[in-house]
Amino acid sequence: MKYRKLGKTGLEVSVLSFGASSLGSVFRETNKAESVRTVHEAVDRGINLIDVSPYYGLTKAETVLGKAISEISRERFILSTKAGRYGADTFDFSEERIIRSVDESLQRLQTDYIDILFLHDIEFVPFEQVAEGAFLALDKLKHSGKIRFKGVSGLPLSVFEKSLAYTELDAVLSYCHYALNDTSLLDIVPLLEQKQVGLVNASPLSMGLLGNRALADWHPAGEQIRSVCKQAVDYCAAQGADITKLAVQFATMNESIPTTLVSTANPDNICKNIEWTDEAIDEDLLSDVLAILEPIRNRSWISGLQEYNTSVFV
Repeated sequence: MKYRKLGKTGLEVSVLSFGASSLGSVFRETNKAESVRTVHEAVDRGINLIDVSPYYGLTKAETVLGKAISEISRERFILSTKAGRYGADTFDFSEERIIRSVDESLQRLQTDYIDILFLHDIEFVPFEQVAEGAFLALDKLKHSGKIRFKGVSGLPLSVFEKSLAYTELDAVLSYCHYALNDTSLLDIVPLLEQKQVGLVNASPLSMGLLGNRALADWHPAGEQIRSVCKQAVDYCAAQGADITKLAVQFATMNESIPTTLVSTANPDNICKNIEWTDEAIDEDLLSDVLAILEPIRNRSWISGLQEYNTSVFV
């Protein structure tokens, strides 16, 4: 496993990190014992960053993860969770709720501190609410020692630009913007590097667009994005290759992306993902797939309020 520096935090994070959303049965019904084994396998094989949220499985993911990490020495992993989003349409970024949310997470996770707290999907409320409530909570939580570092997450890249223009952050978590079909995350890397903000990349499969399973009905991508991504998936299959492997390798090979989150509740799957990061990427296949995806390169979809989505190209 390779490790990279996470901004100015002083943390060295594994290039592949573990997203615990699967432990909340977000994608399929999961077995608790198998989920615990998956976490243990990930840490034993060198993954040291684990990310979760009370939103995943409506607290189930945090609860299951708490069981898993209670059996691991706390010094062996870096733990991040989130606050502010608690349901599909349930958001509360008030100062009081963010502080209470952390206390609740600490109980479920069976630990006395969180390494990184991300405000979860802030684009669903006016930025003023986050600035006047949640950002104050982050500072208080950091001062109290309940969290070591503070950050924000969201889909629109403007989330990070707005936040960093207003306050200092230690880290940001972006998803679906550094993958085979969309590398627009690179547009804000210079800003993050200038301010020494740690970057966590998530969803190298673009929430299933680049996966081998049938795409979920709820996926927000438009029809052209879905269709072209399906062409890339089918092309890899016709070559006897797995686009999942190509996507994970592509995301983790870029030195400017410190770490990429992948999620699974299957021990064998996490082992495969880890092994792929040590193998050389198939450059010819990569070139062919990028050519197929070129018509939709860097296209995304609207998430949250219009104030965050003024430049979205669907």
